[in-house]
Amino acid sequence: MELTGARWRKSTRSSGNGGDCVEVADNLPGVVLVRDTRDRDGGTRTFEPAAWAGFVDLAKVIGPVG
Repeated sequence: MELTGARWRKSTRSSGNGGDCVEVADNLPGVVLVRDTRDRDGGTRTFEPAAWAGFVDLAKVIGPVG
């Protein structure tokens, strides 16, 4: 999969002090990409847009963990 066109953005829930952060790219057709900001070359998770939307909706219901 070609990822050069991915526009990455940091999660709004990520802290600014170097804590647990993820980046999401949802601008490519038919796919949502997720990666760890501390290990950008360590791999990318790929989700179907509907699955990602379901995860985001559930996360909003559950709220912050920790």
